[in-house]
Amino acid sequence: MEQRGLKVLETDKTFFTKITSTISKLLIPTRVGINGLLINMKRNNVLKAFEAYIQSRNAEDISKKEQEMQKYEETYSLYLEAIDRYIMDSVYKKVKAGTASSFEADALSKYYKIVHLKETEYIEYKHRKQKYLLELDYETVLSLSKEKLTERYKRFYLSKTEALYKGILKNYSIQLADVNSAKFRSNDEIYNKIFATLEEYITSVLPLKIESKEDEVSKQVIDDYSKFERFEVGKLDQKDQIEKKTILLGISRNLFTHSLPLIVAEQCYIKLLKDVRNLIVHAQNKKKKEEAYQLLLNIVEEYNIRLLSTKVYWDKPTEREEYKKFWGLYQEINELKQINYLEYLRKKEILFIRADLKKLRASKKDYSKIIAYYKEKLVENDAMRNIKNAYRTQEGKLVKKTKMVS
Repeated sequence: MEQRGLKVLETDKTFFTKITSTISKLLIPTRVGINGLLINMKRNNVLKAFEAYIQSRNAEDISKKEQEMQKYEETYSLYLEAIDRYIMDSVYKKVKAGTASSFEADALSKYYKIVHLKETEYIEYKHRKQKYLLELDYETVLSLSKEKLTERYKRFYLSKTEALYKGILKNYSIQLADVNSAKFRSNDEIYNKIFATLEEYITSVLPLKIESKEDEVSKQVIDDYSKFERFEVGKLDQKDQIEKKTILLGISRNLFTHSLPLIVAEQCYIKLLKDVRNLIVHAQNKKKKEEAYQLLLNIVEEYNIRLLSTKVYWDKPTEREEYKKFWGLYQEINELKQINYLEYLRKKEILFIRADLKKLRASKKDYSKIIAYYKEKLVENDAMRNIKNAYRTQEGKLVKKTKMVS
């Protein structure tokens, strides 16, 4: 009886210890338990509001659409506020007390990097903070291992993050077009931000979009994504980095047509062409030079066929007429593809190099080194000849010259 009584007492003690432990977690020092409950509640509310909003989009009643949209926006705002409060109340205090895990410390560091943007880049801050809070809770939802909740949340998550990425890219596009922005940052910085944001999206969101049965992804995007996956492992050299950016830009033409308009995408292609030309000129050996040259041909094709062929408005009518001639020749060369593939490749290479050569010659910048290389390639393809000439100066010195003519 005495032993049994002790056992009962021990059981009661364990029970009350559990309650005390739970209350401690709820009240001190971080209120993590309460915040967790609040986030769950707000998450459920926003998912219900999102689903009601999606259904209302097909309704004829305009007032109902507006009502559901407003409700969705309100619940979304309250939901993000609850996650934000969790970071401040829980993670911040853990880091301050020295009890935070490395993941929590890293999460807080990322959070403050985003908050730091508020004073200088408010629009970017607004979008990136929302995106970060959603990513944080998405990881929480996955860890719960509840299939139905995960599927519901994924639909909401994809919809919101898609809109946020578009907002971020649109903001960069505006900055790139704004002449005054050059006072505060270089265009290279904005280009790097655009490519980094595209990579973020393609790494974290696009795979979910491809898996989703509700979101249709074009075959072109899936093919480009397969190419991009090759660059996700291993150390990348400068050529690989440029090639990866080319693929990112190609995918953006399908997914972010309005957020990253043609005029901005065109500037990005021009930047890549500039980078790969420099790579050719400064290549340390013949193999690296040839690899960079082949990449240049790919970028020239992407730029001319994937982008310029969709261009409607041209600043100069002469440029449009010039491109029409280029397109006509490209179509003629394409007919050789099935008949004589090697001849098709040779003529296509000549067309692309002549087109780029013409632009470089019209530029005020010094492109003499890459122009000389282009001429060598045209000679190799029998599209240009070397004419040797020699003469003597008044002092009797023999001077030999080689002139290249088409």
